[in-house]
Amino acid sequence: MFKIFADRGGTFTDLVAITPDNQIIIHKLLSENPEHYQDAVMQGIKNILEITNNNCIPSEKIEVIKVGTTVATNALLERKGDRTVLLITKGFKDALKIGYQNRPNIFALEIKLSEILYEKVIEIEERYNAQGVELLPVNYNFIPQLEQAYQSGIRSCAIVLMHSYLYPKHELQVAEIAKKIGFTQISISHQVSPLIKLVSRGDTTVVDAYLSPILKRYINNLASQLSNTKLMFMQSNGGLINAENFNGKDSILSGPAGGIVGAVKTSLKAGINKIITFDMGGTSTDVAHFNGEYERSFETEIAGIRLCTPMMSIHTVAAGGGSIIKYDDFRYQVGPESAGANPGPACYRKGGKLTITDCNLIVKKIQPQFFPKVFGINSNLPLDKEIVKDKFRELATEIKDKTAEQIAEGFITIAVENMANAIKKISLQRGYDVSEYTLVCFGGAGGQHACLIADSLGMKRIFIHPYAGVLSAYGIGLADVRIIKQKSVEKELNLKLLSVLKQLIKELEIEANSKISPLMKGGKGGSYSYKVNLKYLGTDSSLTVNFNKNIDIMREEFEEKHLTRYGFLQENKELIVELISVELIQEMPTVKPPIINRNRPLNEPPKPIEISQIFTHNSWYKTPIYLREDLQPDDCIMGTAIIVEKISTIIIEPDWKARLTNQNCLILEKV
Repeated sequence: MFKIFADRGGTFTDLVAITPDNQIIIHKLLSENPEHYQDAVMQGIKNILEITNNNCIPSEKIEVIKVGTTVATNALLERKGDRTVLLITKGFKDALKIGYQNRPNIFALEIKLSEILYEKVIEIEERYNAQGVELLPVNYNFIPQLEQAYQSGIRSCAIVLMHSYLYPKHELQVAEIAKKIGFTQISISHQVSPLIKLVSRGDTTVVDAYLSPILKRYINNLASQLSNTKLMFMQSNGGLINAENFNGKDSILSGPAGGIVGAVKTSLKAGINKIITFDMGGTSTDVAHFNGEYERSFETEIAGIRLCTPMMSIHTVAAGGGSIIKYDDFRYQVGPESAGANPGPACYRKGGKLTITDCNLIVKKIQPQFFPKVFGINSNLPLDKEIVKDKFRELATEIKDKTAEQIAEGFITIAVENMANAIKKISLQRGYDVSEYTLVCFGGAGGQHACLIADSLGMKRIFIHPYAGVLSAYGIGLADVRIIKQKSVEKELNLKLLSVLKQLIKELEIEANSKISPLMKGGKGGSYSYKVNLKYLGTDSSLTVNFNKNIDIMREEFEEKHLTRYGFLQENKELIVELISVELIQEMPTVKPPIINRNRPLNEPPKPIEISQIFTHNSWYKTPIYLREDLQPDDCIMGTAIIVEKISTIIIEPDWKARLTNQNCLILEKV
């Protein structure tokens, strides 16, 4: 039976399929092409199985489909979620709107608050104090207002009450009433995010209520076409979950998290364990740091909304192949606007604006003859180089004394610096020396810029997997099932607290098992990881360390991380346990890529299929073009060169060389 892994990105949807005889098929198509299909994932599955649009997908041929999707992410960014009502403790009606009064720009004369996601607020008379004493029982006089909200068409409900992360009785009472009224989506804060801080817990619960119905409709639509096929989704924390348990709050970084997993798992197999991941797609670039374990953040702000949920620590910048370029105010500007999938870059033949992809076309780092003919209104034409030349001629009349190639390279330089700065944020600014790391490059546009990024950062080595162009989808296929459960503690770390932490661990293990049990079939059994977030007494920033029965070991790990991150220690200062988390991991069966053997003499180099030129470093360079499938282990290619893959292009810049390993991976090294 087929196993299919899909990543629906902002511009392209990538699919990787494992055939019944363990062959790997890769496929890429535009995420939005309304003239030809409604959903890119389903269309991609049909293309792989060679099914015409009028025929149903034979579910009996598919064992499992694993998906990473931007459906909920886009709904959050565009504020197109479901209508939601917020139920909150009386006196805190505007708490989520006010937020924390942060001033990221202290000189701004006009403060613009983020747009709220809920449509209506209903206050509830009830109250527990911080010690669990019921000060006020639930007053049911809010029911008429809730019924009125339901009658107005609202079907999503977020319930956020004071201190409910420890004392949930009142929230459960209110949820029961909402269920009887008929609300179909009820997000309860102590279940969604059982952590201290009303505002971030409330925001997370509202996001869950706002996005979950959209996800459920998308999941139901897929399930209706797939009969009894097992359907799994990638979560923001880097783990898979079955479709029934996939919620809005866990979906924001669904696709990018798959890329991190793919980068980590493939580089570890190649013996590389200190990496910076660089995922450049059509709309944005995602970067992350890895040195032995996945880095996660437990409190994140995305699109102006605070989220308290475990998410991969990924930094994103609006710089991708589809980033729109312009010359304005006498300066080069790249992004943040993207041409997306429709209309796409100018060369896509749909009337789009000039983008970074068009810049690479002008400097000949993209060769149209090696790109699939999937562009234009009928999706059957090659990239249009002539329209791009015309648009750059127009730019050249505005930017004096520059050729079209120099202008294009100028825009590429801006994009490269934007992406390099993103990597500095997650490495140099946190105490890591990037020169000791390997840049793991993937994404459809990553191979065109990897050497330039590495040069900008002083990095000496780049790793490129054979499926780098679809590594997010491939990573989703390699991912494990992961369930993370958390609990607030906010108490001083001492011997007395250890017994409390052990009891909490047992409770969280039971919670995690209740979610993972339906998925155990086909897995290799579960293992646990235990973490605590520690901080100095009187501070607000915590660091994650491994839970240990020895307090001194936890303190040592915390102090080592604190010194790396902040550059100082507070000796003999009390430590506070902010929260404890249990992660249940179930390994899923994956296909091992074959080891390839060399069948060409060592002294016989690969032959280029064509000799071209590319414009880089303000000069034209003679450039051989190689097909990836013609390369064999221990082949060494000196820059400047182009390596063409089925779904991406790799540029070897001057002073770089590329070597193929017996796992069919490319290692690029600075000469």
